[in-house]
Amino acid sequence: MDDTVSPRKAAIAARAFQDGLLVEDAPLIGVIDTDALYATINDLRSSFPNFFTHAFAAKANTMPAVLSLIRNWGMSCEVASPGEFEAAVKAGFSGAEIVFDSPAKTNWEINAALTHGATLNIDNFQELARVDAWLAKGTSRSIIGLRINPQVGTGSIAAMSTATLSSKFGIGLEDGDNRQRIIDAYASRPWLTCLHTHVGSQGCPLDLIAAGIAKTFALAQEINTALGRKQITTLDIGGGLPVNFASDIATPSFGDYVAALRTGVPGLFAGEFKIVTEFGRSVLAKAGFILARVEYTKEQGGHPIAITHAGAQVATRTVFMPELWKIRVSALDHQARPKKGPKIVQDVDGPCCFAGDIVAHARALPLLEPGDFVMLHDTAAYYFSTPFVYNSLPAIPVYGVSGADDRLDVSVMQAGQALV
Repeated sequence: MDDTVSPRKAAIAARAFQDGLLVEDAPLIGVIDTDALYATINDLRSSFPNFFTHAFAAKANTMPAVLSLIRNWGMSCEVASPGEFEAAVKAGFSGAEIVFDSPAKTNWEINAALTHGATLNIDNFQELARVDAWLAKGTSRSIIGLRINPQVGTGSIAAMSTATLSSKFGIGLEDGDNRQRIIDAYASRPWLTCLHTHVGSQGCPLDLIAAGIAKTFALAQEINTALGRKQITTLDIGGGLPVNFASDIATPSFGDYVAALRTGVPGLFAGEFKIVTEFGRSVLAKAGFILARVEYTKEQGGHPIAITHAGAQVATRTVFMPELWKIRVSALDHQARPKKGPKIVQDVDGPCCFAGDIVAHARALPLLEPGDFVMLHDTAAYYFSTPFVYNSLPAIPVYGVSGADDRLDVSVMQAGQALV
């Protein structure tokens, strides 16, 4: 893991310290570089043809300030729960700018999507029956489609792979007579005009993602041919671009993703369908980081340990699945400057009251001391934005930063809760 602190991040951390953002009552903050976020969104949009539209996966970060920026910068929003739907609406997304997914939609969620004109991706045949019942009593402006599971296999993180043979998501394309049932569903319902898939996210290689999209593309063509009309006009191909947590380099890139699709699904770029994507982690993760104070240090059994304020409450996946979700941690001194000195193997632990609350185990860093800080890189998605309320630890303050390194503009994106 590369623990180098870039000049940009160093400037931001120093400014946070100088502005008094890291104080006794705020030993832990999140930072989002909004210039970096803007650049990533521009890269996403410019990497794809203009008939692709891009919905931000709100599960990655539902902070109102973040969703508002993302909408202002040209993305729509994918949601998968009532809370995410309400967050999107409050951030200003119209119904037509919202895509509603979820394998467990309640009648309330179906009604909310169809009433607001949000795109609705139906997960299974039982949900399809509920939508039938709703449409029997009313009309909707929504784009509606079925989610299929192309059953193309598993990536390196099974929990993030949604196109396995037994995934809970979508309709298994190769199971029983499902293919024919899907075709029949479209034949009897002219309002089904979309087809959706999502192969998975972190840990899924690009060729696996492309294989799943290829099967979905072929099925859409098969359905339109069987019906003798162009009924399916939209393909929602999900997101899933993996994030490199080992360094600041964004690899694979959106350009790499497009190249994989051009190789595996060349017809996708012919303009036959409107294409929707649902990227989340890859849009936001690298735009932010966490700064946490080192409260105490100790040596147990000859092993140095630094007790910080960043643990399972802001780095849940890393703490509970450290080998799959390892993140970079950098040592900063008592003024939040990159710390120098010989590297010593040590643990960086969090404040939660269980022994496994370890953010970085046996990591070689300059020896941390009380009053120092640590930086947890690439944490703007799924980390401080998705807190785990363990020990009733409070939500942390989050700041947005933009501008030149020597003239940074700092704003509050999320106010923190009081410690007591």
